[in-house]
Amino acid sequence: MKQLYPGRNRASLYAIAFFAFLLLPLAVMGGAALNDSAFPAIIPWKGFTWHWFEVLFADARLWGAALNTLFVALVVVALAVPIGAAGAILVNSIHPRFRAPLYGLMIAPILMPGAVIGIATFLFWSEFGVGAGLHLSVLGQVSFIASYAMLLVLARLQSFDPALQEAALDLGASHARVIRRVLIPHLRPALIAAALLGFFQSVENFNVTLFTAGGSHTLTTYIYSRTRTGIDPSINALALILIAALLVGLAAYEGRRRYLLRKAAPGK
Repeated sequence: MKQLYPGRNRASLYAIAFFAFLLLPLAVMGGAALNDSAFPAIIPWKGFTWHWFEVLFADARLWGAALNTLFVALVVVALAVPIGAAGAILVNSIHPRFRAPLYGLMIAPILMPGAVIGIATFLFWSEFGVGAGLHLSVLGQVSFIASYAMLLVLARLQSFDPALQEAALDLGASHARVIRRVLIPHLRPALIAAALLGFFQSVENFNVTLFTAGGSHTLTTYIYSRTRTGIDPSINALALILIAALLVGLAAYEGRRRYLLRKAAPGK
């Protein structure tokens, strides 16, 4: 048994190093938002300040970009999740001989660089007289985010028993009712996961948006434009707010999950 301890120690050190590698840059970035320095850094520390949060909330262009980001992300989710779910149902239901080619075709956008998708989207729609803008960013993002949704829904479909669908049809239910009352409830966890993944994929997207948004800005393209004229710690303040919101959301989700587990436990 003593021989196991060196391995455990190495695993612990690796875990510490791994999380330090992930979290220390975030800590430095957040600390820069609270440092009274015009350059985003924590060394030298010049004193605690809320000034960069005041600068952030006074930046009307940034908040306009944030609203654009939220709008694009919500529309992308509304389009990509149904398209991906429909694609997953199609792939799962066709003959196995055609399944592999169709599957490869539908996941191909995931394998393409974002710049290629952005340029291709712009060139394709410009042939039909559609100019650049947020609407084109939505179309470009949907083209690959729908593939992520398809993969999640397809994985969930592997645990679906087709006999349930056949039984419902035999009992007189219409196809629409079977989808609404049998299939969608089974797919609900995958649909929620696809919506969350699609939302965050859209929010952090840069390459596709850069080539398709035209004169409009989302957060990623606005921050990119700011770097050309010199970035100040107000961007760090924005990052700190986003990290804090994410941590609060995760804590709320975990608290609710544990509450439901205790509530469902026997004898409770």
